Amino acid sequence: MRMPWPMPDDLTRRVALRVGFGGLGAALLPGMVPASAIRPPKVKTVIFLHQWGGPSHHDTIDMKPDAPMAIRGEYKPVASSLPGVPVCERLPQLAKVIDRFCQIRSLNHTMKNHNSAGYYSLTGMAPPSDDQRLRDSRDLFPAYGAIADRFAPPPAGVPGFVSFPHQIADGSITPGQHASFLGKAHDPLFVGLDPAQPGFKLPELSLPEGVDPARLARREEARALVEAQLGPLEKAPLARGIAEQHGKALALLGSAKVRNAFDLSKEPDHVRDRYGRTTYGQSCLLARRLAEAGCRWIQVYFNRSIGGARGGWDTHGFRGEAMYPILKDYLLPITDQTLPTLILDLEERGLLQTTLVVWVGEFGRSPRINNIAGRDHWPQCYPALLAGAGVKRGHVHGRSDKMGAYPASDPCRPEDLSATLFHLLGIDPATEIRDPLSRPLPLSPGKVIEGVLA
Repeated sequence: MRMPWPMPDDLTRRVALRVGFGGLGAALLPGMVPASAIRPPKVKTVIFLHQWGGPSHHDTIDMKPDAPMAIRGEYKPVASSLPGVPVCERLPQLAKVIDRFCQIRSLNHTMKNHNSAGYYSLTGMAPPSDDQRLRDSRDLFPAYGAIADRFAPPPAGVPGFVSFPHQIADGSITPGQHASFLGKAHDPLFVGLDPAQPGFKLPELSLPEGVDPARLARREEARALVEAQLGPLEKAPLARGIAEQHGKALALLGSAKVRNAFDLSKEPDHVRDRYGRTTYGQSCLLARRLAEAGCRWIQVYFNRSIGGARGGWDTHGFRGEAMYPILKDYLLPITDQTLPTLILDLEERGLLQTTLVVWVGEFGRSPRINNIAGRDHWPQCYPALLAGAGVKRGHVHGRSDKMGAYPASDPCRPEDLSATLFHLLGIDPATEIRDPLSRPLPLSPGKVIEGVLA
């Protein structure tokens, strides 16, 4: 096995035993992906729309019109483009395109706190405990996007894992948003700016005046020559991660395709208006542009806050804010404008054949409306929407019971969703990595949901 830099035999063994960088076990060095971990992919790009706070299936896509009022709620179902599969009356545009989606109505787990459930939903790995105090740590499992970047790397000069426009938290930062022990080289390119703001751009992707990509490349060659003369230094995983991030940054600086993807001013006004001039709407437009550029995993967070009048989907009536006014005035209109637009735009551009869109939260909402006019946390049964490459169109997988409380058929868990996503990306879910204690862990402990595959 040839090392990317010369090292003595004893040093090679010591480096190979370290953890903190990606690979099949602790002995694999950056850039080495075993053939057994890769399968022919059905998906080129995943756009993962994380619905922080947890949407209610009762008030969106899995309504229970025959249940008592305290369960069915205020809204009525309306016919959709998929016969026999109605959608909430407040989602008329989504109803028109629901035939493009594969619905999963039987996701379930037991984590009732946002941070623990959020970590579960972002990694497909159950947290050590259901605790709102679960803290972000490099010891916890890597984000989906980091695994995709490691085992299904994107074309040269294109970021493999991009996340925006928020870093989600509930009190403390929610774990599962970075590469963790897989190594900093696979952390996301995080964009914490609002794409809806005038003049949105990424100054870090702009070359200094008078420096073109060719000149930058010559500078980098000179730097590499100097470093090569310093001798066979041992490079720790952190140093390697920083070096790889440096290399990726240089590649991005030289990539007109990526710089152009972040320039939303190149989009016609009518397209930007179609997505909605909201942070979420323009973020989904940016996601489409990054999919065109060839990014592997694009993660869009619906909101930074779990809930409230202009927050996420946590509609259990806290802060004296009732659920239905927030659904009516904010959550459902934004969803109804942006999600269908993204699907149709991808379809019109021929990108839906290679791109998979995933819409899911960390859990759902309770069947019964509580005494402060909201629905509480409910991980026992909740939905996900998938559309695009590798999955069935116009299909409903799994069924909730008559109250929408528990799966009535085909129950599946977050780890089953993760196994399915990795499988579609051409990554074997059983591939092992090692945690900081050198314990072997599969990329996903779940089973591929065969019923959703096209």
